[in-house]
Amino acid sequence: MKSLVYKILLLLLLVPGTRVLASHIVGGEVTYKYLSSTSTTDKYLISLTIYEDCLNGLVGAIEDDNPAFLAAYSMQAPFGLVELDTTVNYVSSVNVPANFTNACVSNIPEVCLLKKTFSKIFTFPKNDSGYVVAYQRCCRNAQVVNILNPGDHGATYFCLIPPRTLAATNNSAVFTNFPPQIICINNPLYYDNSATDADGDSLTYEFCSAVEGANGDNNKPYPLPPPYDNVAYKSPTYSAQHPFTAYPILQIDPNTGIITGTPNRLGRYLVTVCCHEWRNGKMINTVKREFQFVVTDCSKVVVACIPQFSTDINTYIVECENFTVNFVNCSTGGFSYHWDFGVPGITSDTSNEAQPSYTYADTGIYTVKLVVNPGSTCPDSISRFVKVFPTFHTAFSDSGTQCPGLPIQFTDLSQTTIKPITSWIWNFGDGSFSNDQNPTHIFATGGTYNVMLVSQNIKNCIDTFVRQVLIETFKPYAGNDTTIVKGEGIQFNGTGGNNFLWSPSIYLDNPAINNPYGFYPDTGMFTYTLKVVSTYGCEGYDTVRVWVVNQAAFFVPTAFTPNGDGLNDVFRPVSVGFRALKSFRVYNRYGQEIYFDDNINNGWDGTFNHKQCDMGTYYWQVTYIDRFGKEGYMKGDVTLVR
Repeated sequence: MKSLVYKILLLLLLVPGTRVLASHIVGGEVTYKYLSSTSTTDKYLISLTIYEDCLNGLVGAIEDDNPAFLAAYSMQAPFGLVELDTTVNYVSSVNVPANFTNACVSNIPEVCLLKKTFSKIFTFPKNDSGYVVAYQRCCRNAQVVNILNPGDHGATYFCLIPPRTLAATNNSAVFTNFPPQIICINNPLYYDNSATDADGDSLTYEFCSAVEGANGDNNKPYPLPPPYDNVAYKSPTYSAQHPFTAYPILQIDPNTGIITGTPNRLGRYLVTVCCHEWRNGKMINTVKREFQFVVTDCSKVVVACIPQFSTDINTYIVECENFTVNFVNCSTGGFSYHWDFGVPGITSDTSNEAQPSYTYADTGIYTVKLVVNPGSTCPDSISRFVKVFPTFHTAFSDSGTQCPGLPIQFTDLSQTTIKPITSWIWNFGDGSFSNDQNPTHIFATGGTYNVMLVSQNIKNCIDTFVRQVLIETFKPYAGNDTTIVKGEGIQFNGTGGNNFLWSPSIYLDNPAINNPYGFYPDTGMFTYTLKVVSTYGCEGYDTVRVWVVNQAAFFVPTAFTPNGDGLNDVFRPVSVGFRALKSFRVYNRYGQEIYFDDNINNGWDGTFNHKQCDMGTYYWQVTYIDRFGKEGYMKGDVTLVR
C-alpha cells in the first residue's frame, strides 16, 4: 500500500502546473530550526526565504508565489518521499531597505525588494542518512549574464538536515544581513555575507554553484528528489568561484564571509554563497544563499582605491625584498589624501602625499587605510593589508653534461629570512614542469632553453628566477648509404662533432678523421659505425652502408603497392655506377605523362593530380649520364597493384 501511495505521489510530481513565470525571484535560501525529539522522531521548523523584485516583477507573478510547495526526502537512495506539502503560506513579507546612502552619488537606482518567508513544522522519522527539504521554481531572469539560458532554467533552494551520526541535533546557520541591492561599477564592494549559528558551530564561507530547478511549462512544480544538477556557467569568463568580473577580483573571506572586489562590468549576475558548519573538526552541514547581484552605473564622484597586487585576500602587496613599501593610489575624484600605514601604538605613521612610501621597522601584517578628501562633503576610504616579510630571493644552479638525452641536475638556491620555503614550480622551457625542490631533467633535443623557477615561502612571498641553459645541438651523421662499382672509391664525410672514429677500418685510409677515403677492390656489403664526440663531451653513433657491385646497373621493380602499409609504397629505379640521373618519367597507357622528377630518389607514389591512379600497367623512362660522361636512357613498365 505504501509503495502505491509513493507511485501516485511521483505521478503528481510530473503533472504540469500553471505557467507562472518566476523571473521576478532574484534569490532564496532554506534554513531550519530544531524544535524537539521523541524516541522515534525529530521535529524541525523549516523556513523558505525568497527575494522578489517588486519593481520589475509582475503583480500576478508575485501573488502566485503563495503558497509555496515544499517536499522532504530521505537522503538514503532512492531518496524516498517523506512529506509533501502544497499549502505552505508565507508568514512574513518584508520590504527590504536599500541600505545605500551616499550624498556623492547623484543617480541612486530605484529598487524594490520583498523578502517573503514561508515556514512549516516538519516531523521526520529518525534515520542515519539525513533529509533534504526542497523548493523549486522556474525560471530565472533572462538578463542574467553569467549562466547559460537563464530564462529557460529555474532554481532549487534546499536545506540538508545532517544524519544523526554527524549531529544528533542541529540548527542551520542563518545569514545575518539582507542581500545587497545596489552595486556600483568601478566602486569597491564590501558586503558582509556572514551568518550566525545557534549551536555555536564554526562557520566557513566560499562561492559555490547554484543548482538547476524547474523548467518548461511546469514553472511551480512539486519539488523533485535529489540529486540536483549545477547550473552551466559561461566559461571561461564566469564560474561559480568567479561569478562576475572585477579588479581587484571578487573574493569572499572564508572566515568572515565578507565579499570584496571592484566590479568592472555592468550586468545581472547569479552569485551563490555556501556557509559550511563545522563541529569537532568535521563539516556537518552547508547552507546556500543564491542571489542576483546587479552591477549598475552609480556615477560616484569620489572613489578611494588602493590596488591589489597580491592574490591574498584584500592585500595590496606582500613585500619580500625590503622594509620600504611604495604605495600606488588609483583613487578618482580626489583633491586631498590621508594615509595611515597601520603601525600599532604610534601616530606618526601617516602621510598626506598622493602616492607615498613608508619604511616599516619590522616584519608583520599591517592594515593600511586611505581616506580621499578627508573632512569634505564627499570623502571615501578604503583599507587593505600590507604584508612585510623581507628578504626572499629565488635562484638556482645546474650541473651535468649538456647533451641531449643526458640528465641535468637543477639545485634550488633560493634564500628566505622567514622559513620555510613551501613550493617550487619549475618550467624547463620544453613543455615540462616539476614541483620538486631539486629536480633532474633530460632535454630530448639540443637548443637554448629558458628555465624558470618560481618559489614561495610560508608567508606567500613569491619570486621568479630565469636562466638560459644551453643543450648542445648534437646529431652524429655518417652520411647516406652508397652503392658503387668495384675498383672505385668514395670520400666519406662524417659530421656532428670534433672527434671521429670509424669502425671497422677496412679499406679506409684514416679511420680517425671525419672524411676518410675508401677504395674498394672487391664486391661486397660494408657497414661502418661512426663514433662522434662533441666539444661539450656529447657522444653518439651513426652508421652508413657501402654496397660494392661488379658493374653499373639499374634495378627496377616490376610492380609496387601504394596502399600506405609502409612496404613497397613508392616506385623508383635504383642505380649503381652512374654519374648522374637526369630525369624520371611515368606515363599511363594513353601516353599521358603523369609523373616527372629530376630527383630519382623521390619516386612515384601512384597518384596523379592528388588522386589515386587505377590499377594497371604504366610505363617509365629514365635519362642518365654514365660513369664515362655519355648520356643515355632506359625504359620499361611497372604494374600498380592495390
